[in-house]
Amino acid sequence: MRRFAGSPMPTRLRAESAEQTDAAGQALAATLRAGDVVALTGELGAGKTVFVQGLVRGLGVSSGATSPTFVLINEYRGLLPVHHVDVYRTESLEEVVELGLRELMDGDGVTLIEWADRIGPLLPSRAVRVRIAGVGDEPREITIDDPRRL
Repeated sequence: MRRFAGSPMPTRLRAESAEQTDAAGQALAATLRAGDVVALTGELGAGKTVFVQGLVRGLGVSSGATSPTFVLINEYRGLLPVHHVDVYRTESLEEVVELGLRELMDGDGVTLIEWADRIGPLLPSRAVRVRIAGVGDEPREITIDDPRRL
């Protein structure tokens, strides 16, 4: 979990608990800067929001993160602005564009997108892609593909 940069191969992590999933998010946060986009995918209950909670804590947000499923976008202030987007309930790419996602992704903060596989064509090529596999009591397999390191 110590390194996310320097190799063209995706980073693969195994998390045995929610605390380890959170810690993986914190570790990735240390590599992020203004303008970065993190695209998260995984089944319902895989731990995307737990990973995001670690990410936002690692970005200096003291209020914690909650799932924005019903509000679609939560904004937090930490070391820099953090935009936490959940596109699970959106019905079209146009709806997501109307939310201002492109402006967020090109802004001065970090944009975290849950259910990013639903909006693939809108994601910038620079997006850090995080896939979390496993549900319930299963260990999580976390794959981080970071094109910023190529």
